[in-house]
Amino acid sequence: MKSRIFQIIVLLMAFHNTINGQSNETSVTGLLYLDGSPVQITMKQGVITGMQPLDEDAAKPELYIAPGLIDIQINGYMGIDFTGEDLDLDGMRAATKRLWEEGVTTYLPTVITADHERLAKNFAVLGKAMQDPEIGPSIPGLHLEGPYISPIAGFRGAHLEKYVRIPDSREFKTYQQAAKGGIKLVTLAPEAEGAMPFIRQLVDEDIIVSLGHHNGSAAEIKQAVYNGASLSTHLGNGCANEINRHYNPLWPQLAEDGLSISIIVDGYHLTREEVRSFYKAKGPEKTILVSDALDLAGLEPGEYIRGERTVVLTPNVIKFPAENVLAGAASPIRLCVGNMMNYTQCSLAEAIRMASTNPAELMQLEDRGILKPGKRADLVLFTLENGEMNVQQTIVGGKVVYER
Repeated sequence: MKSRIFQIIVLLMAFHNTINGQSNETSVTGLLYLDGSPVQITMKQGVITGMQPLDEDAAKPELYIAPGLIDIQINGYMGIDFTGEDLDLDGMRAATKRLWEEGVTTYLPTVITADHERLAKNFAVLGKAMQDPEIGPSIPGLHLEGPYISPIAGFRGAHLEKYVRIPDSREFKTYQQAAKGGIKLVTLAPEAEGAMPFIRQLVDEDIIVSLGHHNGSAAEIKQAVYNGASLSTHLGNGCANEINRHYNPLWPQLAEDGLSISIIVDGYHLTREEVRSFYKAKGPEKTILVSDALDLAGLEPGEYIRGERTVVLTPNVIKFPAENVLAGAASPIRLCVGNMMNYTQCSLAEAIRMASTNPAELMQLEDRGILKPGKRADLVLFTLENGEMNVQQTIVGGKVVYER
Protein backbone atom coordinates (compact mmCIF):
# COMPACT_ATOMS: atom_id res chain seq x y z
CA MET A 1 0.00 0.00 0.00
CA LYS A 2 2.79 2.41 0.94
CA SER A 3 4.54 1.63 -2.34
CA ARG A 4 1.36 2.45 -4.27
CA ILE A 5 0.88 5.73 -2.40
CA PHE A 6 4.49 6.69 -3.08
CA GLN A 7 4.03 5.91 -6.76
CA ILE A 8 0.96 8.14 -6.93
CA ILE A 9 2.83 10.96 -5.19
CA VAL A 10 5.74 10.61 -7.62
CA LEU A 11 3.40 10.77 -10.58
CA LEU A 12 1.69 13.86 -9.25
CA MET A 13 4.98 15.59 -8.48
CA ALA A 14 7.06 14.61 -11.48
CA PHE A 15 4.84 14.75 -14.51
CA HIS A 16 1.85 16.71 -13.33
CA ASN A 17 0.35 18.47 -16.33
CA THR A 18 -0.90 21.97 -15.72
CA ILE A 19 -3.30 23.29 -18.32
CA ASN A 20 -3.84 27.00 -18.68
CA GLY A 21 -7.35 27.51 -19.98
CA GLN A 22 -6.39 30.65 -21.91
CA SER A 23 -3.12 29.55 -23.52
CA ASN A 24 -3.71 25.76 -23.64
CA GLU A 25 -0.13 25.45 -22.43
CA THR A 26 0.99 22.30 -20.63
CA SER A 27 4.01 21.66 -18.46
CA VAL A 28 6.01 18.81 -16.97
CA THR A 29 8.67 18.82 -14.30
CA GLY A 30 11.65 16.54 -13.90
CA LEU A 31 15.36 16.23 -13.34
CA LEU A 32 17.09 17.43 -16.50
CA TYR A 33 19.07 14.58 -18.07
CA LEU A 34 21.99 16.91 -18.78
CA ASP A 35 22.90 17.71 -15.19
CA GLY A 36 20.14 16.45 -12.88
CA SER A 37 18.83 19.93 -12.13
CA PRO A 38 15.07 20.27 -11.44
CA VAL A 39 13.31 21.98 -14.35
CA GLN A 40 9.88 22.75 -15.67
CA ILE A 41 9.31 22.37 -19.40
CA THR A 42 6.33 24.10 -20.96
CA MET A 43 4.72 23.07 -24.23
CA LYS A 44 2.13 24.51 -26.55
CA GLN A 45 0.76 23.15 -29.83
CA GLY A 46 3.25 20.30 -29.75
CA VAL A 47 6.34 22.47 -29.37
CA ILE A 48 8.57 23.21 -26.37
CA THR A 49 7.97 26.84 -25.43
CA GLY A 50 10.15 27.19 -22.36
CA MET A 51 12.53 25.57 -19.88
CA GLN A 52 12.82 27.04 -16.41
CA PRO A 53 14.68 25.88 -13.29
CA LEU A 54 12.38 25.10 -10.39
CA ASP A 55 12.40 27.32 -7.35
CA GLU A 56 14.68 26.11 -4.59
CA ASP A 57 11.74 25.65 -2.24
CA ALA A 58 9.77 23.59 -4.77
CA ALA A 59 9.42 19.85 -4.23
CA LYS A 60 12.23 18.04 -6.05
CA PRO A 61 10.96 15.78 -8.85
CA GLU A 62 11.64 12.07 -8.65
CA LEU A 63 11.87 11.42 -12.39
CA TYR A 64 14.44 12.31 -15.01
CA ILE A 65 13.30 14.08 -18.14
CA ALA A 66 15.00 13.73 -21.54
CA PRO A 67 14.24 13.95 -25.25
CA GLY A 68 12.40 10.89 -26.53
CA LEU A 69 14.55 7.99 -27.71
CA ILE A 70 15.20 7.60 -31.44
CA ASP A 71 15.81 4.08 -32.80
CA ILE A 72 17.03 4.08 -36.40
CA GLN A 73 17.26 0.29 -36.68
CA ILE A 74 14.39 -1.83 -35.47
CA ASN A 75 12.99 -4.76 -37.45
CA GLY A 76 9.74 -5.20 -35.56
CA TYR A 77 8.20 -5.41 -32.11
CA MET A 78 5.64 -7.44 -30.15
CA GLY A 79 5.05 -9.91 -32.97
CA ILE A 80 4.86 -7.29 -35.74
CA ASP A 81 7.54 -8.01 -38.36
CA PHE A 82 8.25 -5.06 -40.66
CA THR A 83 9.49 -7.53 -43.31
CA GLY A 84 6.74 -10.05 -42.57
CA GLU A 85 4.19 -11.27 -45.06
CA ASP A 86 1.23 -10.13 -42.95
CA LEU A 87 2.31 -6.53 -42.28
CA ASP A 88 -0.57 -4.06 -42.26
CA LEU A 89 -1.42 -0.64 -40.88
CA ASP A 90 -3.11 -2.03 -37.77
CA GLY A 91 0.08 -3.93 -36.96
CA MET A 92 2.14 -0.77 -37.37
CA ARG A 93 -0.17 1.08 -35.00
CA ALA A 94 0.14 -1.70 -32.42
CA ALA A 95 3.95 -1.85 -32.67
CA THR A 96 4.31 1.93 -32.44
CA LYS A 97 2.18 2.16 -29.33
CA ARG A 98 4.23 -0.55 -27.63
CA LEU A 99 7.42 1.29 -28.57
CA TRP A 100 6.00 4.42 -26.94
CA GLU A 101 5.90 2.39 -23.72
CA GLU A 102 9.67 1.94 -24.06
CA GLY A 103 10.29 5.68 -24.42
CA VAL A 104 10.77 5.56 -28.20
CA THR A 105 9.19 8.65 -29.74
CA THR A 106 10.82 8.28 -33.18
CA TYR A 107 11.95 5.21 -35.07
CA LEU A 108 12.83 3.98 -38.54
CA PRO A 109 11.01 0.72 -39.31
CA THR A 110 13.74 -1.47 -40.78
CA VAL A 111 13.09 -3.84 -43.67
CA ILE A 112 15.71 -6.50 -44.29
CA THR A 113 16.77 -8.70 -47.22
CA ALA A 114 13.79 -10.41 -48.87
CA ASP A 115 12.35 -11.11 -52.30
CA HIS A 116 11.40 -8.20 -54.53
CA GLU A 117 7.63 -8.55 -54.17
CA ARG A 118 7.78 -8.63 -50.37
CA LEU A 119 9.91 -5.51 -50.18
CA ALA A 120 7.66 -3.58 -52.57
CA LYS A 121 4.51 -4.66 -50.71
CA ASN A 122 5.83 -3.85 -47.24
CA PHE A 123 7.24 -0.48 -48.21
CA ALA A 124 3.78 0.44 -49.48
CA VAL A 125 2.34 -0.38 -46.04
CA LEU A 126 5.13 1.52 -44.29
CA GLY A 127 4.61 4.53 -46.54
CA LYS A 128 1.00 4.65 -45.37
CA ALA A 129 2.12 4.34 -41.75
CA MET A 130 4.30 7.43 -42.18
CA GLN A 131 1.22 9.38 -43.23
CA ASP A 132 -1.06 8.01 -40.51
CA PRO A 133 -2.22 10.90 -38.28
CA GLU A 134 -1.85 8.85 -35.10
CA ILE A 135 1.54 7.17 -35.51
CA GLY A 136 3.04 9.05 -38.45
CA PRO A 137 4.73 11.67 -36.24
CA SER A 138 6.87 8.87 -34.79
CA ILE A 139 7.90 7.49 -38.21
CA PRO A 140 9.84 10.12 -40.19
CA GLY A 141 11.55 7.60 -42.45
CA LEU A 142 12.36 3.99 -43.25
CA HIS A 143 15.55 1.92 -43.18
CA LEU A 144 16.40 -0.62 -45.90
CA GLU A 145 19.00 -3.05 -44.54
CA GLY A 146 19.96 -5.19 -47.51
CA PRO A 147 19.43 -6.84 -49.92
CA TYR A 148 22.60 -5.25 -51.31
CA ILE A 149 24.94 -6.87 -48.80
CA SER A 150 27.63 -9.55 -48.71
CA PRO A 151 26.39 -13.07 -49.58
CA ILE A 152 29.24 -14.62 -47.54
CA ALA A 153 28.26 -16.57 -44.42
CA GLY A 154 28.98 -14.62 -41.27
CA PHE A 155 29.05 -11.25 -42.98
CA ARG A 156 25.47 -11.58 -44.19
CA GLY A 157 24.37 -12.45 -40.62
CA ALA A 158 20.80 -13.75 -40.38
CA HIS A 159 19.91 -12.50 -43.88
CA LEU A 160 18.93 -15.28 -46.30
CA GLU A 161 21.59 -15.77 -48.97
CA LYS A 162 19.12 -16.54 -51.75
CA TYR A 163 17.69 -13.02 -51.55
CA VAL A 164 21.03 -11.18 -51.45
CA ARG A 165 21.73 -9.29 -54.68
CA ILE A 166 23.85 -6.51 -56.14
CA PRO A 167 22.64 -2.90 -56.03
CA ASP A 168 19.97 -2.16 -58.60
CA SER A 169 18.94 1.47 -59.10
CA ARG A 170 15.70 0.65 -60.90
CA GLU A 171 14.70 -1.88 -58.28
CA PHE A 172 15.39 0.59 -55.50
CA LYS A 173 13.32 3.22 -57.30
CA THR A 174 10.39 0.79 -57.17
CA TYR A 175 10.76 0.51 -53.39
CA GLN A 176 11.09 4.25 -52.96
CA GLN A 177 7.96 4.88 -55.02
CA ALA A 178 6.04 2.29 -52.99
CA ALA A 179 7.20 4.01 -49.80
CA LYS A 180 6.20 7.41 -51.17
CA GLY A 181 9.76 8.62 -50.80
CA GLY A 182 10.03 7.38 -47.24
CA ILE A 183 13.28 5.41 -47.44
CA LYS A 184 15.83 7.62 -45.69
CA LEU A 185 18.57 5.14 -44.71
CA VAL A 186 20.12 2.27 -46.67
CA THR A 187 22.61 -0.28 -45.35
CA LEU A 188 24.78 -1.95 -48.00
CA ALA A 189 28.13 -3.61 -48.66
CA PRO A 190 30.74 -1.32 -50.23
CA GLU A 191 32.46 -4.23 -52.01
CA ALA A 192 29.29 -5.18 -53.90
CA GLU A 193 29.39 -4.77 -57.66
CA GLY A 194 28.14 -1.28 -58.57
CA ALA A 195 28.10 -0.10 -54.95
CA MET A 196 29.98 3.16 -55.52
CA PRO A 197 27.71 4.71 -58.16
CA PHE A 198 24.72 3.46 -56.17
CA ILE A 199 26.04 5.22 -53.05
CA ARG A 200 26.43 8.44 -55.03
CA GLN A 201 22.88 8.11 -56.34
CA LEU A 202 21.47 7.63 -52.85
CA VAL A 203 23.42 10.55 -51.40
CA ASP A 204 22.27 12.78 -54.27
CA GLU A 205 18.72 11.87 -53.25
CA ASP A 206 19.44 12.89 -49.62
CA ILE A 207 19.42 9.29 -48.41
CA ILE A 208 21.85 8.33 -45.65
CA VAL A 209 24.16 5.47 -46.65
CA SER A 210 25.49 3.07 -44.04
CA LEU A 211 28.02 0.25 -44.43
CA GLY A 212 26.95 -3.05 -42.95
CA HIS A 213 26.94 -6.83 -43.43
CA HIS A 214 30.09 -6.47 -45.50
CA ASN A 215 33.70 -7.53 -45.87
CA GLY A 216 34.91 -4.32 -47.45
CA SER A 217 38.64 -3.59 -47.62
CA ALA A 218 40.18 -0.43 -46.21
CA ALA A 219 40.30 1.01 -49.75
CA GLU A 220 36.66 0.17 -50.44
CA ILE A 221 35.53 1.65 -47.14
CA LYS A 222 37.51 4.80 -47.80
CA GLN A 223 36.05 5.10 -51.29
CA ALA A 224 32.54 4.59 -49.94
CA VAL A 225 33.05 7.44 -47.49
CA TYR A 226 34.44 9.60 -50.31
CA ASN A 227 31.22 8.91 -52.22
CA GLY A 228 29.07 9.90 -49.25
CA ALA A 229 28.63 6.96 -46.86
CA SER A 230 28.47 8.28 -43.30
CA LEU A 231 27.59 5.42 -40.93
CA SER A 232 28.58 1.87 -40.00
CA THR A 233 25.57 -0.33 -39.23
CA HIS A 234 25.75 -2.26 -35.90
CA LEU A 235 29.56 -2.34 -35.97
CA GLY A 236 30.99 -5.62 -34.69
CA ASN A 237 27.95 -7.57 -35.84
CA GLY A 238 27.16 -8.77 -39.34
CA CYS A 239 30.78 -9.93 -39.29
CA ALA A 240 32.33 -13.38 -39.66
CA ASN A 241 33.57 -15.09 -36.50
CA GLU A 242 37.01 -15.67 -37.99
CA ILE A 243 38.73 -12.72 -39.68
CA ASN A 244 42.28 -11.66 -40.45
CA ARG A 245 43.70 -9.91 -37.41
CA HIS A 246 45.10 -7.06 -39.54
CA TYR A 247 42.97 -6.88 -42.67
CA ASN A 248 39.30 -6.93 -41.76
CA PRO A 249 36.37 -4.51 -41.97
CA LEU A 250 36.51 -3.40 -38.32
CA TRP A 251 39.73 -1.38 -38.11
CA PRO A 252 39.15 0.77 -41.23
CA GLN A 253 35.67 1.74 -40.03
CA LEU A 254 36.94 2.65 -36.58
CA ALA A 255 39.81 4.62 -38.10
CA GLU A 256 37.65 6.44 -40.65
CA ASP A 257 36.74 9.87 -39.27
CA GLY A 258 33.97 10.23 -41.83
CA LEU A 259 31.98 7.37 -40.32
CA SER A 260 29.79 7.40 -37.26
CA ILE A 261 28.91 3.98 -35.86
CA SER A 262 25.74 2.37 -34.58
CA ILE A 263 26.10 -0.37 -31.97
CA ILE A 264 23.81 -2.84 -30.22
CA VAL A 265 24.57 -2.62 -26.49
CA ASP A 266 22.13 -5.25 -25.27
CA GLY A 267 24.85 -7.18 -23.44
CA TYR A 268 24.90 -10.02 -25.98
CA HIS A 269 25.74 -8.70 -29.42
CA LEU A 270 28.95 -7.08 -28.23
CA THR A 271 31.19 -7.72 -25.24
CA ARG A 272 31.83 -5.05 -22.67
CA GLU A 273 35.38 -4.70 -23.98
CA GLU A 274 34.22 -4.25 -27.57
CA VAL A 275 31.78 -1.54 -26.53
CA ARG A 276 34.45 0.26 -24.51
CA SER A 277 36.94 0.07 -27.38
CA PHE A 278 34.46 1.29 -29.99
CA TYR A 279 33.38 4.11 -27.69
CA LYS A 280 36.95 5.21 -27.06
CA ALA A 281 37.59 5.30 -30.81
CA LYS A 282 34.44 7.23 -31.77
CA GLY A 283 33.40 8.98 -28.58
CA PRO A 284 29.88 10.18 -27.74
CA GLU A 285 29.90 12.44 -30.80
CA LYS A 286 30.01 9.65 -33.39
CA THR A 287 28.30 6.77 -31.61
CA ILE A 288 24.62 5.87 -32.03
CA LEU A 289 22.73 3.29 -29.99
CA VAL A 290 20.26 1.03 -31.80
CA SER A 291 18.14 -1.86 -30.61
CA ASP A 292 18.12 -3.84 -33.89
CA ALA A 293 15.21 -5.64 -32.22
CA LEU A 294 13.32 -8.32 -34.11
CA ASP A 295 9.56 -8.71 -34.08
CA LEU A 296 9.81 -11.25 -31.24
CA ALA A 297 11.05 -8.57 -28.84
CA GLY A 298 8.59 -8.17 -26.01
CA LEU A 299 6.97 -11.60 -26.44
CA GLU A 300 7.16 -14.60 -24.11
CA PRO A 301 10.36 -16.68 -24.38
CA GLY A 302 10.05 -19.85 -26.42
CA GLU A 303 10.43 -21.39 -29.85
CA TYR A 304 8.95 -19.57 -32.84
CA ILE A 305 8.71 -20.19 -36.58
CA ARG A 306 9.78 -17.15 -38.56
CA GLY A 307 9.53 -17.47 -42.31
CA GLU A 308 11.63 -20.44 -43.32
CA ARG A 309 13.43 -20.92 -40.03
CA THR A 310 12.94 -21.84 -36.38
CA VAL A 311 14.29 -19.44 -33.77
CA VAL A 312 14.39 -19.46 -29.98
CA LEU A 313 13.54 -16.35 -28.00
CA THR A 314 15.32 -16.23 -24.66
CA PRO A 315 14.61 -13.52 -22.07
CA ASN A 316 17.46 -11.49 -23.56
CA VAL A 317 18.23 -12.45 -27.14
CA ILE A 318 17.06 -14.49 -30.15
CA LYS A 319 19.05 -17.52 -31.37
CA PHE A 320 19.08 -20.10 -34.13
CA PRO A 321 18.84 -23.33 -32.07
CA ALA A 322 20.61 -25.60 -34.57
CA GLU A 323 23.72 -23.43 -34.81
CA ASN A 324 23.36 -21.86 -31.32
CA VAL A 325 24.23 -18.46 -32.81
CA LEU A 326 22.54 -15.10 -32.53
CA ALA A 327 19.55 -14.52 -34.78
CA GLY A 328 18.71 -11.05 -33.51
CA ALA A 329 18.15 -8.68 -30.62
CA ALA A 330 15.23 -8.70 -28.21
CA SER A 331 15.91 -5.66 -26.02
CA PRO A 332 14.40 -2.18 -26.44
CA ILE A 333 16.81 0.69 -26.86
CA ARG A 334 16.19 1.99 -23.32
CA LEU A 335 18.10 -1.03 -21.96
CA CYS A 336 21.03 -0.16 -24.22
CA VAL A 337 21.16 3.27 -22.55
CA GLY A 338 21.75 1.76 -19.12
CA ASN A 339 24.24 -0.80 -20.42
CA MET A 340 26.20 1.91 -22.19
CA MET A 341 26.54 3.85 -18.95
CA ASN A 342 27.57 0.69 -17.10
CA TYR A 343 30.12 -0.46 -19.68
CA THR A 344 31.82 2.86 -20.44
CA GLN A 345 31.06 4.97 -17.35
CA CYS A 346 29.68 7.63 -19.66
CA SER A 347 27.17 10.06 -18.19
CA LEU A 348 23.40 9.92 -18.63
CA ALA A 349 23.69 12.99 -20.82
CA GLU A 350 26.16 11.21 -23.11
CA ALA A 351 24.06 8.04 -23.25
CA ILE A 352 20.93 10.01 -24.17
CA ARG A 353 22.95 11.88 -26.76
CA MET A 354 23.79 8.54 -28.38
CA ALA A 355 20.17 7.36 -28.22
CA SER A 356 18.44 10.56 -29.29
CA THR A 357 20.50 13.60 -30.30
CA ASN A 358 23.00 11.82 -32.55
CA PRO A 359 20.43 9.80 -34.53
CA ALA A 360 18.34 12.95 -34.97
CA GLU A 361 21.34 14.80 -36.34
CA LEU A 362 22.32 11.90 -38.62
CA MET A 363 18.81 11.73 -40.07
CA GLN A 364 18.58 15.54 -40.29
CA LEU A 365 15.58 15.62 -37.96
CA GLU A 366 16.13 19.18 -36.87
CA ASP A 367 12.94 19.40 -34.80
CA ARG A 368 13.79 16.71 -32.22
CA GLY A 369 16.53 14.92 -30.29
CA ILE A 370 17.16 17.72 -27.81
CA LEU A 371 15.22 19.65 -25.19
CA LYS A 372 15.14 23.26 -26.32
CA PRO A 373 12.45 25.89 -26.95
CA GLY A 374 11.23 25.64 -30.51
CA LYS A 375 11.85 21.89 -30.77
CA ARG A 376 9.03 19.36 -31.01
CA ALA A 377 7.83 18.32 -27.58
CA ASP A 378 9.01 14.69 -27.67
CA LEU A 379 9.84 13.76 -24.08
CA VAL A 380 10.44 10.73 -21.93
CA LEU A 381 10.18 10.76 -18.13
CA PHE A 382 11.87 7.90 -16.33
CA THR A 383 13.62 6.55 -13.27
CA LEU A 384 17.09 5.04 -13.15
CA GLU A 385 17.00 1.90 -11.03
CA ASN A 386 20.28 0.00 -10.76
CA GLY A 387 21.33 1.70 -13.97
CA GLU A 388 18.18 0.64 -15.85
CA MET A 389 16.01 3.24 -17.53
CA ASN A 390 12.37 2.62 -16.54
CA VAL A 391 9.88 4.71 -18.50
CA GLN A 392 7.01 6.35 -16.62
CA GLN A 393 5.63 8.68 -19.27
CA THR A 394 6.14 9.30 -22.98
CA ILE A 395 5.10 12.46 -24.81
CA VAL A 396 5.02 12.84 -28.61
CA GLY A 397 4.39 16.28 -30.05
CA GLY A 398 3.15 17.53 -26.70
CA LYS A 399 0.63 14.68 -26.35
CA VAL A 400 0.93 12.05 -23.63
CA VAL A 401 0.96 8.74 -25.54
CA TYR A 402 1.96 6.51 -22.62
CA GLU A 403 1.67 6.81 -18.85
CA ARG A 404 2.60 4.03 -16.49
